Amino acid sequence: MGKRFPLLAENSTAVGLLLTALSLVWLYGGVFAALVRQWGTDENYSHGFLVLPLAAFFVWERRRALASAPCRPTVGGLALIAASLCVYIAGSLGAELFLTRVSLVGLIAGIVLFVWGRAHARILAFPIAFLLLMIPLPAIVFNQIAFPLQLLASRVGETVIRGAGIPVLRDGNLLQLPTRTLEVAEACSGIRSLVSLLMLAIVLGYVSERRTAHRVLIAFAAVPIAVIANALRVAGTGIASEWISPAAAEGVFHTFSGWVVFAVATAGLLAVQRSMAAFEFPTPWRRRLEVGR
Repeated sequence: MGKRFPLLAENSTAVGLLLTALSLVWLYGGVFAALVRQWGTDENYSHGFLVLPLAAFFVWERRRALASAPCRPTVGGLALIAASLCVYIAGSLGAELFLTRVSLVGLIAGIVLFVWGRAHARILAFPIAFLLLMIPLPAIVFNQIAFPLQLLASRVGETVIRGAGIPVLRDGNLLQLPTRTLEVAEACSGIRSLVSLLMLAIVLGYVSERRTAHRVLIAFAAVPIAVIANALRVAGTGIASEWISPAAAEGVFHTFSGWVVFAVATAGLLAVQRSMAAFEFPTPWRRRLEVGR
């Protein structure tokens, strides 16, 4: 392939960086600015600020593998670039932010394929795929996930509160207690902690495990851990509002309980990872970080 693109092969790094910079600034400047604004205003996706630095770190740690990988540009990259631009156009015409944002990740993958080739694309597959975590879900998908989580948290909260000896009546996502009514709102559905914990699980699995199966299991474990932790938070809020003070269900106390629950969920995730590590010989973290280089 290098014979067909001699100039491209000789100056692949410069061309790749130039294409990437031009596409990001000229075509996706407005898209990325809107994305950053949503990170800053929507707490469900505030973790987006961490995705880019982490992805950059994953690329940096692969620098030796990238330097030694053969540079064989492939026309297949052009097909992916064209497809990504079509998705971008469709998203722009249909006012669908999710499509325009996803097309950015596809464009980056296409540029890597076209400029550097399949070897580089394989090495950078994880960092590029990791970028998907920074993109908010479409509203229709988000609601399909958030509402069932609200109901699940309400049911578990009702069971735990009743088990604590407090009379409670549940009506959908409303919990009627003797002194007040608690609403398990969308913000209390747990999807915020679920997305953040999922990102943390992916990073934890990457840096601590060599086997892909273990990494996948750690990522999947984040889902039930986050759901259970949030349900217990709802129950704890109801119990605290009855036994301590109604203020426990609002304001600073409510926010602080969210951080405590997330810390507990993180500890549960670490426990899952350690239990997996116990079934194999320990490997130094430095060598584990070399996976994929």
